[in-house]
Amino acid sequence: MATLLAHITVRPGTEERFEEIARTLYERTHTDETDVLRYEYWRGAEERTYYTLLSFTDHRAFIEHQASDHHESASPAIGEVVERITLEWVDPIRGAADLPETVMQDAPDGSSDLVTKYTDSYAARVADWWLRIR
Repeated sequence: MATLLAHITVRPGTEERFEEIARTLYERTHTDETDVLRYEYWRGAEERTYYTLLSFTDHRAFIEHQASDHHESASPAIGEVVERITLEWVDPIRGAADLPETVMQDAPDGSSDLVTKYTDSYAARVADWWLRIR
């Protein structure tokens, strides 16, 4: 499984456009992808801040999401409105969340260059301290 929290700051004046993009990605992700567990957007307390919770059955499903036609076609528009984005891998606490643990996977043999690139770029970096208390 793979779960991450995206911390997003958008450029001034692009909030409405970002929210349009988010609605489209939400709809397409939930319609077109079978291995998505959570894919949700929220507004943050600070101006121009947003959060996205993404959770997939495994790391490969997350990479498939990143490389999907709908995500790839939205990437230029995202690049126009997003000022900063930080991806934080998170891990559910057993008995306090209903998602499985985050586990990194390599790209499958014979993967496309895009899938291989995204597997390397979006490696699930599991914090060492998680392993001590799992």
